[in-house]
Amino acid sequence: MKKMPLFSKSHKNPAEIVKILKDNLAILEKQDKKTDKASEEVSKSLQAMKEILCGTNEKEPPTEAVAQLAQELYSSGLLVTLIADLQLIDFEGKKDVTQIFNNILRRQIGTRSPTVEYISAHPHILFMLLKGYEAPQIALRCGIMLRECIRHEPLAKIILFSNQFRDFFKYVELSTFDIASDAFATFKVFVASPHKTQPIVEILLKNQPKLIEFLSSFQKERTDDEQFADEKNYLIKQIRDLKKTAP
Repeated sequence: MKKMPLFSKSHKNPAEIVKILKDNLAILEKQDKKTDKASEEVSKSLQAMKEILCGTNEKEPPTEAVAQLAQELYSSGLLVTLIADLQLIDFEGKKDVTQIFNNILRRQIGTRSPTVEYISAHPHILFMLLKGYEAPQIALRCGIMLRECIRHEPLAKIILFSNQFRDFFKYVELSTFDIASDAFATFKVFVASPHKTQPIVEILLKNQPKLIEFLSSFQKERTDDEQFADEKNYLIKQIRDLKKTAP
C-alpha cells in the first residue's frame, strides 16, 4: 500500500510554518506599512501550529509532525521570539501562543521532557515570562505560561534560586487588581505545592522569616475577602510548618 504524504500541498510542513511565522514577526517588529498583512499571516501560522500540536475533532495530533514542530521551535529560537513579541500579536493570537507554549511544555518522550530541558538551557525564557507582569497587555498570558513552567521542578528551582524571585513581592502589590491576583496565584504554586522536593523546601526555609513577614502584611486592607484571607493564612501556615527533613 502506498504511504500517503504527511502534508498535502495545501498544508505546510512544520519548517515552513515556523519560517513564515518568524518572517512575519520580524515585519511586526519593524512596525512598517505591511503590518496588517503580517498580522494576518502570524494568526494563520499560529492556527496551523496549534492544529499540529492539538489535532482536530476529526484527527489526533500526528506524532511525527509534533516532533518536527518541537524541533523547529527549539532550533529556530522561535519559542523565545514568540514571548519577546507577544505584545505585537493580536488578542486571539496571544491565546494561541499560550496554548502552543503550554502544550509543547507538557510533551514527553518516555521519561524526558524536551521543552523543560530546552528552557533549563535557556532560562531567560522564564525571566521574560516573569517580567511580563510589568506589561498589562500580556501579564495574564505570561502568568498562565509561567505557572505551567513552575510545575516542573527544574524550572521552579531556576526562579527560586534567582534574584528575580523577589520580583514577586513587587508584582503581587501592583495597583492593577487582576495582574496582582495573577502574580499571587503564581507565587502560591511555589509555596502550596504538596510535592515540593527537598531543594525547593530548603530555598523556602532559607527565606522563611522574610516570606512570613511579607505575607502577614500583604494586602491587609482586603478584610472583606474571606477566600483571599484563607489562602493567605494557608500559605503562611505552609511556610511556618516547613521543616528540613533528615537525609
